[in-house]
Amino acid sequence: MPHPRPHGRARDARRNPRRAPRALLLVTALLGVLLAGCASPATTAAHAPAAAGDRPPLGELTPLEDPRSWVGEQTAVSAATPVDPVAQDPQPALPVTVTDAQGTEVTVTDTSRVLALDLYGSTSRILFELGLGGSVVGRDASSDFPEAGGLPLVTRDGHDLNGEAILDLAPTLIITDTTLGPWDTVLQMRDAGIPVVVVDSRRDLESVDDLITSVAAAVGLPREGEALAARTQAEIDAVVADIERLAPDDPADRLRVAFLYLRGQAGVFYLFGEGSGAEALVTALGGVDVAAEIGWQGMRPVTDEALVAAAPDLLLVMTAGLESVGGVDGLLEQLPAVAQTPAGEHRRVVDMADSQVLSFGPTSAQTLDALARAFYAPDAS
Repeated sequence: MPHPRPHGRARDARRNPRRAPRALLLVTALLGVLLAGCASPATTAAHAPAAAGDRPPLGELTPLEDPRSWVGEQTAVSAATPVDPVAQDPQPALPVTVTDAQGTEVTVTDTSRVLALDLYGSTSRILFELGLGGSVVGRDASSDFPEAGGLPLVTRDGHDLNGEAILDLAPTLIITDTTLGPWDTVLQMRDAGIPVVVVDSRRDLESVDDLITSVAAAVGLPREGEALAARTQAEIDAVVADIERLAPDDPADRLRVAFLYLRGQAGVFYLFGEGSGAEALVTALGGVDVAAEIGWQGMRPVTDEALVAAAPDLLLVMTAGLESVGGVDGLLEQLPAVAQTPAGEHRRVVDMADSQVLSFGPTSAQTLDALARAFYAPDAS
């Protein structure tokens, strides 16, 4: 089957936004359930990359002649990029009334004390990049970038919302999605009279601009939102253009990639397919998403037959998931079918922090950059 060049795909998607189908929303909800128990992961593995400041630019890397020639696991670590607000001291145009992703009409009159909470820390990062970081009064577990790291934590046991901690901060606005729970806590906040705007929990490269502009609209900064969305897309396009140069020109030579979700303690092994966000990520990285190729929809428990038939050259996993199975050795033991794939035979596994790999927000370009280094120039990453 044909595999379009990723840069064109990203560009076309931006021109033709579309609503997520119901199946994609169910996939997003399932992802929230799967990740709800994960704490902030460590980023250690057998081959951690050099510090970001020591890395050459992605466009200057010399890729391996054959990206399937390297052996051993790699950890992709996104470069830590400081918040760079698109506006200094922005003045929200309030009051503003928005219709959120659930069809609820919400009027926002005060953005002096805001909470932006989701599974990946994307919404809080957006507020900081809009220039509204000084109004953010708390954070979720995934909002661990330095500018937000000192804020009070309002999630517990990984990603469960703590209603008492939220109320103690007296927020004048809460922006969230459906990836955090329990949902009764969100309803409790509404019952307490706090405006709650629910943004779309869909996360993929095609929805980054929609997420940014939705958050910006909720705080009365639509122009700043458009500027941030444009800047983010330009950064993504620039990285994808570099990836096009690194990836093999012949589709037959491209890395065949499977995205696996691992929870060793629970014996949970999922293969992420179409509608999970993994397909867009793999395609932007110049790879072939083997789950999409075999028609795998959403996120479902992987079967030995499906994995062997997909024959991935590389496995992409979350760092905490890989740690939960005891690393690559544990993965080969707990999921023996992996050993029957080219990826397993060569221990070709790339892991990335759970809060980063599928976050799809203002730092998407940095995520792609880190993964591209691990895919195509692991010795220089």
